[in-house]
This record gives sequence, C-alpha cells and structure tokens, in this order.
Amino acid sequence: MTASVPVTAVVTADERAASQKKVLNRLRRAQGQLSAVINAVEAGGSCKDVVTQLAAVSSALDRAGFTIVSSAMRDCVADPDNADSLTVDELEKLFLALA
Repeated sequence: MTASVPVTAVVTADERAASQKKVLNRLRRAQGQLSAVINAVEAGGSCKDVVTQLAAVSSALDRAGFTIVSSAMRDCVADPDNADSLTVDELEKLFLALA
C-alpha cells in the first residue's frame, strides 16, 4: 500500500530564474571545454586528452538538456492549462532525445 503524497505545483519566478542560470552555467562550461578540445586538436594533443575533454563537453550538454526537460516538467505540473505546456508525449520525446 502506497501513501498518496500531494503535489505542490507552484513554480516561482525565482525558481525559473535559478533553473535558467544553472542551464546557462552548464552551457558556458561546455563552450569553454569545447574550445579546449578544438585547441587540443589543432595543437596535435594526445588522443587521451582530446577524448577526455570531449566526454566532459558531452556530459555538460546532457546535464543542461536534462535540466531543461526537468524544468519543463515542473512547469507542466504547476500549470497544465498553460498554452506553452508540453504534453506527456512531448516531454517523453524530449527526454528520450537526450538518452
């Protein structure tokens, strides 16, 4: 038997701003890491260093994408009647695109 837990569906402007700031920080970090990858390739860097940096870029982009999908899910729960809300199918498709 599972207990029913009420969902508090309030997403404040501050929470949205904090989520956006997280995403932007991750994207900027990925941008810097990608620059390092490009410089390493141009300089003839070692395969190990290039692949390590490339993996870091990929991980940062994935995290940014999952944060965006997570934020969209929260928005949909908070205000499902909003015209900008995504359907469950659309959210699933976005999630799977990152997987």
